Amino acid sequence: MPGRSAFWPEGPDHARLARVWYECGVRPPGVVDQRFESLYLFAACRPGTDETFALALPRVNADAMTIFLEHFAQQLEPGVHAVLVLDQAGWHDARALHVPQTITLLPLPPASPQLNPVERVWLYLRERYLSHRMLDDYDAVLEAVCRAWNRLLDETGRLTSLTAYPYLTASGVP
Repeated sequence: MPGRSAFWPEGPDHARLARVWYECGVRPPGVVDQRFESLYLFAACRPGTDETFALALPRVNADAMTIFLEHFAQQLEPGVHAVLVLDQAGWHDARALHVPQTITLLPLPPASPQLNPVERVWLYLRERYLSHRMLDDYDAVLEAVCRAWNRLLDETGRLTSLTAYPYLTASGVP
């Protein structure tokens, strides 16, 4: 591959349970909301650095992933070829995607989220900024996610520490 290569773990965030400390045997009080609005934050983080790219989209499927890949490719410096490390979610199947020439998809083994540094980023965002919240509508969800992402970016060195997986940073790829 001519030019430089860069590894970028990728993945959209999705809802998970949050844990709280509370007295054993007693259910903690919490707000329950039956409304349902979805928003997916697609992101790629360059391991061991604060370099990142994110895009919030209303759904997660191969079309949304293609949109993310096209926007990600546009922000790459000329001559850079990015390798996106990703899980084997259905919308990551290269056969269903239009993958730009400047990007190579590198799927991780099945059922191995612990190998994808971006999973730690999602956990950090949920634990620090996005759990135990009730939001009125899609726009409120979008604003909360964007605010959380920007607060993460404001923490100099946080992405570096969250994504510095030795098997990626020791590769010697700039």
